[in-house]
Amino acid sequence: MDINYIIIEDEPLAMMRIKQYAQNIPFLKMLSAFENALEAIIFMQTEKVDLIFLDIQMDGLSGIQLLESIKQRPEVIITTAFDQYAVKGFELEVADYLVKPFPFERFLQAVIRVQNKLKGNRTGIQQPYIFVRSGYQYINIFLEDLLFIEGVRDYRKIICRDNRKIMTSETFTLLESKLPDNQFCRVHKSFLISLNKIESVEKDRIKIENHLIPVSEMYRVAFYKLIK
Repeated sequence: MDINYIIIEDEPLAMMRIKQYAQNIPFLKMLSAFENALEAIIFMQTEKVDLIFLDIQMDGLSGIQLLESIKQRPEVIITTAFDQYAVKGFELEVADYLVKPFPFERFLQAVIRVQNKLKGNRTGIQQPYIFVRSGYQYINIFLEDLLFIEGVRDYRKIICRDNRKIMTSETFTLLESKLPDNQFCRVHKSFLISLNKIESVEKDRIKIENHLIPVSEMYRVAFYKLIK
C-alpha cells in the first residue's frame, strides 16, 4: 500500500532531511513539497494526499493554523524544533510529533504508525496474532498474551503471560509494523508495551505484572496522550 505524502517545511536543511529519510521507505511516494502552508492547502484541494509532514513555525500560516483550517485532512506527522506544541498537536489528532533533530528510526516508527492506521481503515481487519522469527522457527504469538518487548543488545525479548520469553532478531521497527498501534506503544528505545496490560503508571514508570518499565523523554508525550 503506497502512501502519498507532501512536506510543508520552510527550512531547506530540514526539508532535505525528511526527503532523504522518506526515500529509504519504499511505500512512501512524494507528491510535492512546500515552503508555506497556503500553497499546500491549494494543492490539497485538487490532489489526494494521505500524509503531511508538517512544520509548526513558518512565515504566514503556521502549522497549527493549517490543522485548524482543514476539516477533512490527511494523516499528519508534525516535525518541529519546538516541543511546546505537542499537547495542542495531539488535541488536533496528529499521528505523531517529532522534535528535531530526530533519528531515522523515530521517523520510521511514525510512518509505520500512519501505515497501520491507513491499512486498518481500508481493510477493517486485524488478526489476533502475529508470527515472529526465532532462530529457524516462526512462532505464533497471540496479541492477548503479549505483555511487552524489551531490546537486549542485538535481539528483542518478547515477554508473554506465564513467564514465556521469545528471543528474536527482528527489529523493533519490523515488530511495530505487525502490531496494531491502538493496542501497543513504544515507550522507550528499548521497550514496546501492550497498553491493556498496564496495571499502573507512576513517575514515568509503567507496572506490568511484576515488571517496571521506564518511559523515556522521546516517547513521553505520545504515551501520556494515549493513556489519557
